[in-house]
Amino acid sequence: MKESMIRDHHMFPDGMGPGTKVLLHICCAPCSCAILEGMKASGLDVTAYFYNPNIHPHEEYEKRKAEVIAFAGRLGVPFIDADYDVENWMERVKGLEAEPERGKRCSVCFEMRLARTALYAQENEFPFIAPGLSISRHKNQAQVHEAGHAAAARFEEVTFWDYNWRAKGGAERGAALAKQEGFYRQNYCGCRFSTRGN
Repeated sequence: MKESMIRDHHMFPDGMGPGTKVLLHICCAPCSCAILEGMKASGLDVTAYFYNPNIHPHEEYEKRKAEVIAFAGRLGVPFIDADYDVENWMERVKGLEAEPERGKRCSVCFEMRLARTALYAQENEFPFIAPGLSISRHKNQAQVHEAGHAAAARFEEVTFWDYNWRAKGGAERGAALAKQEGFYRQNYCGCRFSTRGN
């Protein structure tokens, strides 16, 4: 995948090229590893942004964060550790606790996390943001991208990059990297309500 990404610069949207700063929202190492590798191989100036107040319990949050920090470090990718404001997240999803996976609760969760990503991008001169979330086949990619576009639309200087990282072997490369790196593979999305199996 590295070599194909280097040649595949037509994947870049207008205004992006080698050296462009991109803020990548990351939920966990298995979902983000192939994207980080691909962005680095394509010459982008990528920074990892970890903002996931949905992850429960706190031990799970710390485990996922530690893996991302370690992998980003091996690639030479800067890491931004955002707030773990669980109370804010709980308030946002209040009344949506019984929603199924890929339902309204997930939309609100994506919107909250990507809005914070876009705000950080605006304040720190990142012209593009992108999600690690959408590479997972367990997520509704259109739902993630809709939230990302809405988040970026609030800021004139920020564009949401909705590249389909599942294509051209991205998901398969992620699975292979996760196995190679020995990443912890969680069996739920992260929030306390997704553990109910709905």
